[in-house]
Amino acid sequence: MKSMEQELQCPVCKGLVKQPVVLPCLHSVCLLCASEVLVQSGYPPPDLPPEPNSPASTPNTRSPRQARRPMPKADRIDRQLRPGFGTYPGRRRKDGPPPVMLFPCVPCGRDVELGERGLAECLRNLTLERIVERYRHTVSLGSAAVMCQFCKPSQVQEATKGCADCRANFCNECFKLYHPWGTPRAQHEHVLPTLNFRPKVLSCPEHDTERLQFYCKSCPRLLCALCKLRRIHAGHKIIPITQAYQTLKDKISKELNYILSNQDTVLSQITQLENVVTQTEVNSVSAREHLAQCVRELNGLLAERQAMLTQALEASRQKRGEALANQVAERRSLLEHAGLLAFSQELLKETDPACFVHAARSTHSRLAKAIESLQCFSLAADPSFRHFQLDVSRELKLLSDLDFIQAPLAPVIDTQRTLAYDQLFLCWRLPPDSSPAWHFSVEFRRRGVVPGGGVRGSRLEEVTGNSAVIDRLEMDSVYVLRVRGCNKAGFGEYSEEVYLHTPPAPVLNFYLDSRWGLHADRLVVSKEQRCARSVPGLSLLQAADHALTSCHLTADLLVGDVAVTQGRHYWACSVEPGSYLVKVGVGLEAKLQEWFHLPQDMASPRYDPDSGHDSGAEDALDSPPPFSFLTMGMGKIYLPSSPTGVTYPLPPRLGVCLDFEKGRVTFYDAHSLRPLWEGPVDCSGPVCPAFCFIGGGALQLQELVSNRNADQTPVRRVTIQSRVTKLTN
Repeated sequence: MKSMEQELQCPVCKGLVKQPVVLPCLHSVCLLCASEVLVQSGYPPPDLPPEPNSPASTPNTRSPRQARRPMPKADRIDRQLRPGFGTYPGRRRKDGPPPVMLFPCVPCGRDVELGERGLAECLRNLTLERIVERYRHTVSLGSAAVMCQFCKPSQVQEATKGCADCRANFCNECFKLYHPWGTPRAQHEHVLPTLNFRPKVLSCPEHDTERLQFYCKSCPRLLCALCKLRRIHAGHKIIPITQAYQTLKDKISKELNYILSNQDTVLSQITQLENVVTQTEVNSVSAREHLAQCVRELNGLLAERQAMLTQALEASRQKRGEALANQVAERRSLLEHAGLLAFSQELLKETDPACFVHAARSTHSRLAKAIESLQCFSLAADPSFRHFQLDVSRELKLLSDLDFIQAPLAPVIDTQRTLAYDQLFLCWRLPPDSSPAWHFSVEFRRRGVVPGGGVRGSRLEEVTGNSAVIDRLEMDSVYVLRVRGCNKAGFGEYSEEVYLHTPPAPVLNFYLDSRWGLHADRLVVSKEQRCARSVPGLSLLQAADHALTSCHLTADLLVGDVAVTQGRHYWACSVEPGSYLVKVGVGLEAKLQEWFHLPQDMASPRYDPDSGHDSGAEDALDSPPPFSFLTMGMGKIYLPSSPTGVTYPLPPRLGVCLDFEKGRVTFYDAHSLRPLWEGPVDCSGPVCPAFCFIGGGALQLQELVSNRNADQTPVRRVTIQSRVTKLTN
């Protein structure tokens, strides 16, 4: 019970709360403390109710501030908790509302709005009052004994019960005497002995006589019957207070039982935290030693480098000193009383020509060099040492930026390159100001599966590079992916989550058949046989002449090199937005062969009921059409969802899903896998992917995420038995 005292303390005075009120932030504070805080904040002092004359307010436990508190008027009991405070009865409607009071809540660390009426908006926390009173009686915090008010003066005993209806304290005998069995007084509510018999029932702050009987879950706040009818609560979800009481009580009971049933977990977590605290101290000492070691290594390297540079400087100084000393000695020899000049003067005294010429040639050479040196004087060494200046700006910047290694920042997912096809391909990059990452960790889970539930999210550790491929997935599911980097400092923050929708069926891999009905003069297929382009030429111009008088156009068809005989299959392609008219769909292999053998000037499929066009004409037939196409052109896609049809912006990629058993084909926006249109198709024989070009246009089949050998020439396969391999988790 003693450990509960912290929950009963006022956050302002740090003592047990007295007359607590609940702030809008749901923290409880003493009414007197709240008023003093508002006065210190510059608001006018409110009218306070008298402090209850209870054992908690006896002189030996009363707050030292009690002497400084002004004594409230006796006829203003509970005035603070009634409407009227902070209002202006004579205020005109055009004057505007009074300023809103802000209370600096200590636990929140922010200012809380109290409303126009200040503390009058805050309800009393009667439950906390009762808990505090029971706590005082339990721990006996110096409370004065409450005596019976009905015993004889000479035999007054200590009270054991208090009557909330009689507002008096009784000993056991007096309580039985004044509350005889079988009388209405026997039904009175008895409480612990107290001198505070203020009403223990919450009433509406705006309607004194109304009890709070409802709870508004939208606001949320307690309401009386009159407040419930106000316009401000129109459309709100209001429930009876008994229902809110039972719901909240059940939740708290479940939460309390859960915590009590997991006490071993709490103890193990406390032990783990204590170990972590100890390990933190040990690791901090190790980190401090590592820091000191790094600084010592830097100092040692600097000292070593300083000695080497000093030695180079000293060698240059000695070399330059020697050169200058030699130059000084040479100049000294040119003085009047120097050896060379004195010797030359003595040499000039020689009168024998032969001897003079023989001896004077070397002296003449020396004097000529001296004169040349004298006329072209220059220093033998540079005294400035300007070439020995250190530029340490870069090193100083590096040292000023010297800091602990930071973990990589949250990667940025490249949504343009990230996709879901036969596998998931996730691509990302680090922000420019991020620390480098040694490797990355990719986490993914199926949407709707809690990571801690039956199926845990998978993690790909030590993914090098900036992309990852994920396989073994379930079809027609949404996967949530995120990634984070790791370096010597540990793991960084996770990136934002990205959602990828897997195809509704296994991906069918095929190539464009370049040997069956191909018009080489108009259709160009890439070497990889996954791209095709229709180039309008002379034949289209000739067909245009017929188009003026009839409904004939030139159409070129391409089919896939595989055909489906059973199962469900999915593939995707992209159509160039500038294409004139391109049809993407499926058709019976036999009917496609018949269509290829027709003359090049052929009826437009839009007006041929047997062409399988999606205009809806074939829906009137009893049997499914042999072809099912979706028409695209000029950046639009034609959806035959109504008799007149609607257009839709051309998606970056178009997905096609063929269900052979049901005889249905569904077209999707392959980026979001949003269904666009679904139609029937005759599946009495092998069905092939088909593409029709009318005019100029281009399309490209979606590449598989998994790596394929680009040099491998695809083999012609007319039909395939079901290669449906379910993507398992």
